[in-house]
Amino acid sequence: MSEPTQEDVISTVSSFFDVREVSVTLEKMEFEISDLDFKQKFVLLAQKMEGMGLVCFINESHGRLLIQVNRLPPQRRGFKLIPKSWTPRILFAIVVSFVMVDGYYRTLGVNSIIFIGDPLDFAILYTFSLVGILGVHEAGHIIAARIHKLRTSWPYFIPGIPVFGIPTFGALIQSRSLTINRDILFDVAIAGPIAGLVITIIVSFYGAYTSPILDEETVAGFSDLRLEKLNDNILMKLALGAYGKGGPNTEVIMSPILFAAWLGFLITFLNLLPAWQLDGGHMARAIFGQRIHQFATYGSVGVLFLLDYQFMAMFILIFSIRNMSARPLDDVSPLSKNRKILYIGIIIVAMLCAPLPDSIWPK
Repeated sequence: MSEPTQEDVISTVSSFFDVREVSVTLEKMEFEISDLDFKQKFVLLAQKMEGMGLVCFINESHGRLLIQVNRLPPQRRGFKLIPKSWTPRILFAIVVSFVMVDGYYRTLGVNSIIFIGDPLDFAILYTFSLVGILGVHEAGHIIAARIHKLRTSWPYFIPGIPVFGIPTFGALIQSRSLTINRDILFDVAIAGPIAGLVITIIVSFYGAYTSPILDEETVAGFSDLRLEKLNDNILMKLALGAYGKGGPNTEVIMSPILFAAWLGFLITFLNLLPAWQLDGGHMARAIFGQRIHQFATYGSVGVLFLLDYQFMAMFILIFSIRNMSARPLDDVSPLSKNRKILYIGIIIVAMLCAPLPDSIWPK
């Protein structure tokens, strides 16, 4: 396939915009345009340019609208031990295995205190619950990306440490297209947490149903019992309350299903923080721009320290130093008003999913 010539690029840009002036150098081509209503036109142009192996940005300088066209950087092709298409499949199989093992031993641990069911049955349900939450989350991103004609990879599930920790550290997808404007950045970011949250809420109610209350006699029979205390969130309390298990001085032992829901709420909360390149970070970047997003990242790190999630706080802080945010090709057009209003709901959802210290709940 032949590379596009300067004439091809000029013709393509001129087919979308009224071009006032063209500037050509060895590294780039720059077009001054006069169109004020450029947002949707630029989306079509950027998609067309990407198909030609080019990338274009739109900037505003001294009241002038400038479109800059560059070549896409060449993709690096190194030696790969396994085909790239197999990597997400292998990781998925590993994570499913790890979650199964973790669910089996978690059920054994609960059964040693109070019998809740067959460990293998619960391991299967736990696997469907946790992997389902993560999978639907990533599917939300993929569907939103496809709606905006963006290409993505399949989800990469990240193995964790079963039994002694958590069996998976979540999942991610890689974008294989360029993010064109703030609306698209926002839409792809918001779709994942909302989709995953719906499944998490469903799992939390079933998990609450399968989680037994420890009565005083059971607790007295285990005088040396040391139950791991996990900070609850408001939605988890509501699910437990639906079965009369959320009152003060009520000791509920988590079934593996409820633990999957707890992880789902935690993942949703972390992803909605307006930090770095988390989903919430992309939303904050789309609304407030780069500078305020940077302050929001540092604020999120502080919140995580207060909630005793120091490892995640340090992870975000270290990696945000290297690459703070994703910049859309059109960073001039503001986010649409409806999306700004929707972000208020996202803040509320993040608060509902936040793992709050046990000290704030009524006794």
